[in-house]
This record gives sequence, C-alpha cells and structure tokens, in this order.
Amino acid sequence: MLHLVLYQPQIAPNTGNIGRLCAVTKSRLHLIHPLGFKITDANLRRAGMDYWYSLDVHQHESWETFKASPAAPARLWLFTTHATRTFWDVRFAAGDGLVMGNEGAGVPDWLHTEFGDDRRLKIPHANGTLRSLNLSTAAGIAAYEALRQIGMPR
Repeated sequence: MLHLVLYQPQIAPNTGNIGRLCAVTKSRLHLIHPLGFKITDANLRRAGMDYWYSLDVHQHESWETFKASPAAPARLWLFTTHATRTFWDVRFAAGDGLVMGNEGAGVPDWLHTEFGDDRRLKIPHANGTLRSLNLSTAAGIAAYEALRQIGMPR
C-alpha cells in the first residue's frame, strides 16, 4: 500500500482530488490537522468526492500524533521545491508515505530539518521561473511514479 500524507491542507478541492486519487489507487490518505476547511458533505460534494466515506482516510491532530499512529507508514518522503534530489533518484517501496505540504506555505522549517536532504524530493520543472505545481497535480505525479516502481494494486 502507498500512503499520501497531506500536512495541513488548505483547499478542499485539492484534498478531494487527492482523495479520489487514493480511492482509485487503493492508497491510504492521511490528513494532518489543522485543515483549512471543514470536512462536510457540502465541501466534499463541491470537491467532487461523492465517495469520500468509502476512502481509506486517517485524520491526525498533529504531526506527532500522525507519527505515533499504528496506521502511519514506516518510511516517509517529503515532496518540496526546496529539495536537491528528484523523485526519479530514489527507489520507492510498498508502504512508503509521500508527504505533501500545504498550498500556502508547504511545511515548516523544523519538518524540513527532520527529513534531511536524503528524504526530501522535488518534481523537476522545465521552467525554473515558476514556483510549483498545484498540490493535487504534484500528488498525482508522485503517487504514480511510486506505484510504477512498486506495482499498483489491482
């Protein structure tokens, strides 16, 4: 199983899109609070997630409670524009977790430090003047590369 971990996501439609990605790939979604929105039926419908309640989703009150959870993955990779390694430079394994920062600020400096250079990855950009991809686009790219390497559940 692959895990997608969203650190304090801010935009319901992005989270909904990533939830849909997790549902179709049989991946587990982890949401680290606080969220920038409330998980309500109206927000979920607006995000196109009419099957949210059948999704394997775990909510965690903080980064610390996430890491202490038995549902948390053993190995984590942080996707960030501040990395030097690309996601093509590593071998993903079943059970890995792909961590994505939020749409406004990414993740805090202390979390970058916790990951170190070896477990921070970037998605290369051909146009170096643009800041980053949309969160749900980046999650899709990262997830499908990891699943290409480890094999997608059928």
